Amino acid sequence: MNETLIDLLGGNRTHADAFDGRFDEVQDGQAPDAVTVCCSDSRVLQDHAFDNDEPGHVFTCGNIGNRVVQRADGEVFVSGDVLYPLVHTGTETAVVMGHTGCGAVTATYDALTGGLSDRRGIEHCIDLLKPLLEEGVEALPDDLDRAGAINRLVECNVDGQVRHLRESPDVPTGVDVVGVVYDFQDVYGGRRGEVHVVNVDGETSVETLRDEYPDIADRVHRLWEY
Repeated sequence: MNETLIDLLGGNRTHADAFDGRFDEVQDGQAPDAVTVCCSDSRVLQDHAFDNDEPGHVFTCGNIGNRVVQRADGEVFVSGDVLYPLVHTGTETAVVMGHTGCGAVTATYDALTGGLSDRRGIEHCIDLLKPLLEEGVEALPDDLDRAGAINRLVECNVDGQVRHLRESPDVPTGVDVVGVVYDFQDVYGGRRGEVHVVNVDGETSVETLRDEYPDIADRVHRLWEY
């Protein structure tokens, strides 16, 4: 038997022991408080990033590049897995969570600057990110190293995903859209694993956000305002 599978099932047994009594109120439906759109990176522990262990509290979506968009028949629109809780379960908060050192952003940067190619499925995802990063790539300061460039483009990608959600006619009026970055590389000067707010409903000015949201002022950071 595959040892990895054995380990996974052992972990699930521990999970089931701990959660056995926590599903009573959500067995027949859900009304999550927030939908999070995270990057499907093994280093980003999506629920744990928000210390969530409550079934029914957070509707979590994951894909490479924390994308809210998908494409079909030449049209780009908000992905159904993100829309579902906003349209059908009364969820009124959407959180787009990028992360430092993002591989999808790195691949998109390389594709824009050097013509990198990859497998078809991965290229499809990169192609969806390209329009969101092109302006950011052009605006990058010349004196940045590669890591610094990538982490600034992580913010750029989050901003673009937030913009798509806010501009989409499919998203109900009144939904709050927040963009954050999960830092496990000491980029923002806090603790590893901290989430830093970079965008709230399209506002990206650190000064403005700290003034408007004083309760989380110490969690508002950006590497750049391009």
